[in-house]
Amino acid sequence: MFVYEKKLQYPVRIKNTNPKLAKFIISQYGGPDGELGASLRYLSQRYSMPYPELKGLLTDIGVEELGHLEMVGTVVHQLTRDMTIDEIKRAGFDAYFVDHTAGVYPTAASGFPWSASSMQVKGDVIADLSEDLGAEQKARVTYDNILRLSDDPDVNDVMRYLREREIVHFQRFGEALQLATDKMNQKNVYAVNPAFDR
Repeated sequence: MFVYEKKLQYPVRIKNTNPKLAKFIISQYGGPDGELGASLRYLSQRYSMPYPELKGLLTDIGVEELGHLEMVGTVVHQLTRDMTIDEIKRAGFDAYFVDHTAGVYPTAASGFPWSASSMQVKGDVIADLSEDLGAEQKARVTYDNILRLSDDPDVNDVMRYLREREIVHFQRFGEALQLATDKMNQKNVYAVNPAFDR
C-alpha cells in the first residue's frame, strides 16, 4: 500500500511564467521517456520479478517516479499559470492551449500524447532490468536536453535534482541486474544453461 505525503519530494517554486519552456518540460510528464511511463513500467514489472529484494526495488523506484511525475506536473503548471494570450501565441503554446488550456496533459514535447507503447514489461528478469537501465539513461538525456534549453534558475534547480535521481536509479538497476544474474547462475537458469547454447 502506498502512503501519500502531501508535499513534493523536492520543492518547486517557479517565479516566472514561461509557456515556451513548459512545451519542452511536458515531455518528462508524458513523453516516451517521461515519469508517467517510468512509474507504470516499474510498478508493472514488479509482479513477475521472482526475487523479493528486486520486487521491492521496483516498487520503491516506481513510487518515487510517481513523485517525480507530480514534480514535473507542478513545474509545467507553474510555468503556464497566469499566461497572457500574447505569451501563449509568442511561445507557440497555442496548439496545446486550444486542446488543454493550461491543464497538465501527458504528452511529449513533439505533441504526441502518452501511450503505453512507450514502455516495456516483458516478464523476463534480464530483459526487464536491461530495459530499466536504458530507460533511466534516456530520461537522464531528456533532462540534459531540457537543461540545455532552459535559462530559468528555478526550473534548472528542479531539473538537476530529477536528473540526479535518474543516475541513482540507473546505478540501483545495475546492481539489481548483477544480483539477478548471480541468482540465476546459481540455479543454472539461462545465463549459463547449456540448453540455450544449441
